[in-house]
Amino acid sequence: MSSSEAPTGGLTASQVAQFERDGYLIIPNALAPTTTQALLAETHMLLDEFPLSDHPMTKFSTGEKSDHVGDDYFLSSGDKVRFFFEEDAFSPSGELLKPKARAINKIGHYLHVLSPPFASLLDPTYNPDLQGAGSSTGSVAAGGVESHPAAVARALGFRDPRVLQSMVICKQPEIGGAVPPHQDSTFLYTDPPSAVGFWYALEDATAENGCLSFLPGSHRWAPVKQRFVRRADGGSGTEFMDNTGPQFPVGEAYGEQKRVDGKGEEGEYVMGEVKAGSLVLIHGNLLHKSEKNTSQKGRIIYTFHVIEGQDARYDERNWLQPPAEGFTKLYRF
Repeated sequence: MSSSEAPTGGLTASQVAQFERDGYLIIPNALAPTTTQALLAETHMLLDEFPLSDHPMTKFSTGEKSDHVGDDYFLSSGDKVRFFFEEDAFSPSGELLKPKARAINKIGHYLHVLSPPFASLLDPTYNPDLQGAGSSTGSVAAGGVESHPAAVARALGFRDPRVLQSMVICKQPEIGGAVPPHQDSTFLYTDPPSAVGFWYALEDATAENGCLSFLPGSHRWAPVKQRFVRRADGGSGTEFMDNTGPQFPVGEAYGEQKRVDGKGEEGEYVMGEVKAGSLVLIHGNLLHKSEKNTSQKGRIIYTFHVIEGQDARYDERNWLQPPAEGFTKLYRF
């Protein structure tokens, strides 16, 4: 198979090589326009209909502060659909300054099971065009428009990919918070690290409204030095702890000796502006960030993460714990 060819619905050899080199990959038109619009409509329905009356008004910080996100509403959201506000949506006295639909930072973390439109991205039974994609060996039928996550995961070498932490991130106009440089495996750690983020733009993501930026190649040399975990004292909070386990995936391609420019984390980030319907794959060790949205336009995206379920341990210290049935299998049959 040449680099210009691909298993239908998966990745070409050149795309895999680019992901391995850079630590991220942008795939335009990964979603059909009808799918993008359906997910956007579901998002707006969720934002409009959730009640404020029984909400604890939990704020979500994108910085490395954990004291105000460590509550039961956050920690027990792994098998629910819950709503987290932007920090700047409130006045110093705690008054909500924006309409609720314009004040939410994210919705999470079980959309991929509890919301049929979002679940349809993973489960071919919701979408006849994707039959065959959810097996460990199959692929999308010829002519399928969408890059099915199972086919993509297979192309990346996953043996038993498990889906977790699905969420809509709104990046609201004027108040959408900046996200500092971080690595996804800090928050979803496995031994050894295995996380890959699937990040779908439901609206155009631009420099003005806070698109992602990446430090290309940093996944090869940037160790996962910390983990975001539940408090060791058994309290309801969260904290960052030093990572005493493996800091890189298995393989000779990784290690701090792979740093070549001497700049390290101070290197030059590359902006990733994308159109609605694009998929961005993000290696769990890759340093990436986004700036505050100071524009009048939102930036709604949908993201979930995949970890290896075979020969990679996800332990009880991670902030997000699996539901009773375990994390969702991406290979359904």
